[in-house]
Amino acid sequence: MIDITVIICTHNPRPDYLHIVLDALRKQTLPQQRWELLLVDNASDRSLASKWDLSWHQFARHIREAELGVAAARRRGIREASADLLIFVDDDNVLAQDYLSVALGIAKGYLTLGVWGSGAINPKFEDTPAESLKSYLHYLSLRSIASHQLSNDFTSKEAMPWGAGMCLRKNIADAYCRVSERSGIQIASRRDHTLLGGEDVEMCIVGCKLGFCFGVFPQLKLTHIIPKHRVTEEYLLRLREAHVITDVMLAYKWQGRLPRRPLSLRTVLGLLKNILTRRGIHRKMYFAYWRGTMKGRRMIAGIKQS
Repeated sequence: MIDITVIICTHNPRPDYLHIVLDALRKQTLPQQRWELLLVDNASDRSLASKWDLSWHQFARHIREAELGVAAARRRGIREASADLLIFVDDDNVLAQDYLSVALGIAKGYLTLGVWGSGAINPKFEDTPAESLKSYLHYLSLRSIASHQLSNDFTSKEAMPWGAGMCLRKNIADAYCRVSERSGIQIASRRDHTLLGGEDVEMCIVGCKLGFCFGVFPQLKLTHIIPKHRVTEEYLLRLREAHVITDVMLAYKWQGRLPRRPLSLRTVLGLLKNILTRRGIHRKMYFAYWRGTMKGRRMIAGIKQS
């Protein structure tokens, strides 16, 4: 009986990273006959099926998805999955050896839990981050909590699982796909060189709408391999802006809520205060927030006019 479908979505992966990711999966304590592996090749320049041998796993398959973007690749993985529990593993996520076993135990122990993830995402940096950037490294999907967090309020950030190592029930995943197909507002992540995200948050929202809660658990441990270009100031500023755009789009799509107008009196006073009090990277991050807010408003305006 297959209990879990592990889905790796990747586009032109770094071979050294993917080798480590697959090796960690080979060492899982959960017997292989209880889980399947789907390697979703998301429009890589060279077909991954011709290079990556998955014959070590009796229930492994290569899948080619031509539409570029993590959201599209994950939806394809969902449609191909056989199990009632799905786990998304990025091509730079190294799971602890008991990750699948622990995830399955949580699924059986928390029946009202629909989507959950790691509360212990530890970094393995290719290059040491600058001291000035360390307060912003959480944008790289890093997390460390002492005890599990649960919520059925999709505005809760503390309990919101991220895409790295995310676990979700198949019925919620299927419902998410149906919502995506019908919606005029597509939350499409990391497509055309953008850093937009949000499909993981949207899966949690869909789960809440179906009566489930979501959460994070410290006993689910993984290592996030982070290349040196992701710990630069330029990358983190782009990532901050993309996060804000995503938040604006999700708030409008699911709550009908728009951010404050950038030229309101309250906003202008806040802007002047922050210009005077912030310095260096903190000021740049503040401006990235407002760029993301204004871009998000323009994207929504375009949707309204179409």
